[in-house]
Amino acid sequence: MVSTSSGSLVRITERVPSISGAEIAAELSPPPQFEHASFDSYRTDPDFPSQQEAVERLREFAAVWRAQRPGGFFSRNRKPKAEKPGIYLDGGFGVGKTHLLAALWHGAPGPKYFGTFIEYTALVGALGYVPALALLSGAKLICIDEFELDDPGDTMLMTRFLGELMAGGTQVAATSNTPPNALGEGRFAAADFLREIHALSSNFQTLRIDGLDYRRRATEGGAVSVDDEALTRTVDALVAGGHTVALDDFDALISHLATVHPSKYVKLLSGVDVIALRGVRVLSNQNDALRLVAFIDRVYDAEIPIVASGVALSDAFDDEMMSGGYRKKYLRAISRLIALTTGELPPHD
Repeated sequence: MVSTSSGSLVRITERVPSISGAEIAAELSPPPQFEHASFDSYRTDPDFPSQQEAVERLREFAAVWRAQRPGGFFSRNRKPKAEKPGIYLDGGFGVGKTHLLAALWHGAPGPKYFGTFIEYTALVGALGYVPALALLSGAKLICIDEFELDDPGDTMLMTRFLGELMAGGTQVAATSNTPPNALGEGRFAAADFLREIHALSSNFQTLRIDGLDYRRRATEGGAVSVDDEALTRTVDALVAGGHTVALDDFDALISHLATVHPSKYVKLLSGVDVIALRGVRVLSNQNDALRLVAFIDRVYDAEIPIVASGVALSDAFDDEMMSGGYRKKYLRAISRLIALTTGELPPHD
């Protein structure tokens, strides 16, 4: 790390983070940009009625937590039961599924947990199955963002894990990040999700949310790229302005991500105000590309802007990837990369 009297220059590629099960559990809450998410703050698009319908159905799902007045077993004031203990939000990227998931979480009483599929599988891996189950048992609500179908072993592990939690009275809400694109662009495969977790499918109601990617609405085009000289000037000015900038060569970052478990990517970003990447190129290795997608998800959650040289980051996935089974993942990453490179940088000279 290079420090100045005002800011600092760091290298993500020099960070070797570790993370404990307790740390993972402590972080199981919505990302910063959804800290105040609510059903009222979700802006529905009148061109897509399913958005308002989803809000109404989620309010009904949350009704089970509303305070009840004292009453006996036959009281008409008894707390209503949810139609099903699980709810699944199915829709394209950028339609607000995570916002609605966070809004549901904020309205639930504790104990409650919110995390990505990767974070929950990492928790089980760090603590062990039985201790992780004991930790989350008794939760009123568990929210799973980006339920993955990439790894059948992890998927079935989570099927068993969630089945035991739901049997104990925990409600589960999930969004999906399924690889197959058989149902068309921008649509997650609800049927595939439910088939993969067949043991739980009868406990889930599915909400379809149609709409346009809100990031694309505001940021048409591609990610912004600058030349190396402009990148250097921007980094120098940001550091002089008191900011912590992570400057790395793109290839070095891609190689480093292969040595770090995705659950630890968030710790690679600790204290970073801006990410600067030099020499972005088109990726042709699927594993490299998927790691970049997972990394960008954490960068987006942390709301860290990116400045980059070389190929525009929105063009970093080759044509074969963009027509393959992980197409929707890459499309989501592209929309986030456009937002991260076209947003405002922190104030600098």
